[in-house]
Amino acid sequence: MRIALVNDMFIAVEAMRRVLTTASGHQVAWIARDGVEAVERCANDRPDLILMDLIMPRLDGVEATRQIMARTPCAIVVVTANVDDNASKVFEAMGAGALDAVNTPALSQPGNFEGAKALLAKIETIGRLLGMSGGQKSDAATILSRAAGRDQHDQLVAIGASAGGPAALAQVLSALPADFPAAVVIVQHVDQQFAPGLADWLSNHTRLRVLLAQEGDCLRAGTVFLAAREHHLILASPTHLGYTPIPVDCSYQPSVDVFFKSVERNWPGTAVGVLLTGMGRDGAEGLKALRDRGHHTIVQDEATSAVYGMPKAAIELGAATDILALDEIGPYLTNMLAQRNKP
Repeated sequence: MRIALVNDMFIAVEAMRRVLTTASGHQVAWIARDGVEAVERCANDRPDLILMDLIMPRLDGVEATRQIMARTPCAIVVVTANVDDNASKVFEAMGAGALDAVNTPALSQPGNFEGAKALLAKIETIGRLLGMSGGQKSDAATILSRAAGRDQHDQLVAIGASAGGPAALAQVLSALPADFPAAVVIVQHVDQQFAPGLADWLSNHTRLRVLLAQEGDCLRAGTVFLAAREHHLILASPTHLGYTPIPVDCSYQPSVDVFFKSVERNWPGTAVGVLLTGMGRDGAEGLKALRDRGHHTIVQDEATSAVYGMPKAAIELGAATDILALDEIGPYLTNMLAQRNKP
């Protein structure tokens, strides 16, 4: 695999170069010292993979990733000194098209780089996604969708709820079949300490698998992912979920609006936004963004809402494609997605 290295630190470039020499089949295509140079080099010589730093002079890794994916798209993995410390920028880069992130390997003792195995594992995974092992390389336009094992027909149901939400969620999920053809992501206003209990409780009301959403989770049809931290759950890229503390001025963390808007930005397939009972306005603007993008949106009606604040705000904004009673939402989702999946 031809791999380009983008990093302004000589020691980091040298560490990555040495790590690559330990595995057969890889060669350094070129080296760029900042984002501007990377964009220019990629336009003239597109590699199979770019290992992209985040913090660089002139143009950082986020904007360089965005420009490369717009002009000459190729696989990009963020390689930064500390992924956890740079989480928000990692999410931005993944939102711009980067496939994954890993810590920069560091020299721990002569001839031995700490983190080398992790970096090589990421490269091997990307190689499989690109079809390198089979001798056929995928075109760049399909890199992101294949990274998650998805295709253009992939479907996502994004649900937001607040006061009265647990019971409403249980009723919606109970109506979904075990072979439900979409991933389901739920943002319910609940303290982090109560999220595990809510996931267990919802599991008893559905035939789907219910998981606490973890950083880096890849969405899968027939699986429910529940926001489980006091930061915002987001679709960090077309392939992964993530968490971010930004924006900090939201009334709720996690915020339904923040998640819906991340879906509007990053989801490449069919999405359905659902806003259930709750106090306030969280989710209304995000649902409107989804509808404006062309996705179907559903709002719970007043008669069956425990608290009509969030649904009412969404309706007033014109965010609702359909306004349904609670007991109609699950069957409606099942029938709608089944129709879309027919040949």
